[in-house]
Amino acid sequence: MSTVPPPDHPEESSIPDEQWEAFLREAVEEGGRNAPKEPSARARMVTRRLREQDEATRLQVIEGGGRRRWWQRKRVQEPQGWRTGPAWREMNGRNSRRRTVGSVIGVVLAVALAVIAVRPSLLLDRLPGRHHTSSAPLPAETALPSSAPGGVGQAGLPTLKDPFRGSPALRWAEGADAIEVPQAKAVGGMSQEDVALALRRTKEFLVGTNLDPAVLRGGQPDAALALLDPRQPHTLSDLRRSLRTPDRDHDPLHLVTRFDPSEVALAGDVVKVRGHMTFSAGAAGEVRVHADYTFVYPLVRAGGKGGGDVVARTIIRRDLTMVLLDPSKWIATEGKLGIRSSDSEFYNSECGVYDGYYHPVFPDSSPTGAPATGPTADPYDRSKSLTDDHHKGCGTVSRT
Repeated sequence: MSTVPPPDHPEESSIPDEQWEAFLREAVEEGGRNAPKEPSARARMVTRRLREQDEATRLQVIEGGGRRRWWQRKRVQEPQGWRTGPAWREMNGRNSRRRTVGSVIGVVLAVALAVIAVRPSLLLDRLPGRHHTSSAPLPAETALPSSAPGGVGQAGLPTLKDPFRGSPALRWAEGADAIEVPQAKAVGGMSQEDVALALRRTKEFLVGTNLDPAVLRGGQPDAALALLDPRQPHTLSDLRRSLRTPDRDHDPLHLVTRFDPSEVALAGDVVKVRGHMTFSAGAAGEVRVHADYTFVYPLVRAGGKGGGDVVARTIIRRDLTMVLLDPSKWIATEGKLGIRSSDSEFYNSECGVYDGYYHPVFPDSSPTGAPATGPTADPYDRSKSLTDDHHKGCGTVSRT
């Protein structure tokens, strides 16, 4: 038969006289501040009587079984006082729980404050009147996203002070730093150094054709052209011809971003960029570098003409596959790049104009080029590759 009380009825035991005397001595040695007063004769008599009842209860349990014992414990009400000590024992238990809860709350509060210190937007974005869209920079892209980016919290037209207002590009990286080169390794019989060279020069080509300020103002992409292999048939000659005398069949905008300096100028010196670069082995002695990037250009009318503070954005997406060939296996120039394939799309530029420049349409004006006949497209949607989802014709944009 078990004599252990159930959890919801803990048994209170009295303090032996020896323990009580030891407790009094310790209290006196500590200065007497916490020493309890000696119980009165009436209290000692009550204590003895209760001890006798406890002893009688214990004998009844042995003789009559456990259920009667618990009935006895429910019926007997011991006075709250120094004998059973519920005042200090239960109070200490409550204090212990309170300290534990307080410690937990303190730890949670400290962690919350630390998180808010690092990411204040977690709190500020939830204040009344605040938009819930974060403006923190996006992590680098490593593959095509699964969908187009959503709307941004800061709506409205772009301004000179905030040229990327209302655009997902607000969270994109800027300029050449946004074109991150992956870690090189040997592939296709090409050494790690060869692969690193192919990656580095592909980035240089992208910068030279899409980010060089002189080229954007209508200049010649000489630095980019110097990276191309002169032994690749037609590539250099066709590109030079298109830059010299552009027309519908010879359009440099397939590879190079340029604006007419007499018409527009960059609104500031920031171009937003989003995309990624990968590499793979081709045939023996060939490494292929694939680059897929979108560039966002904020523009104003040149010379302050006709509302020089009105900002338009033109968006260009480039999809390139460059190759570096081993001259011992191919007819190629050492260290020079070849263009295996190229594809591009432009957004917010006049249709049907082939003068070698992009011509943005400003929010306060209407298009003057050929009418748009293609579908509506989202220039920020990078979820599909250009080769899989190439828009036919010149259409309209859902946003800029």
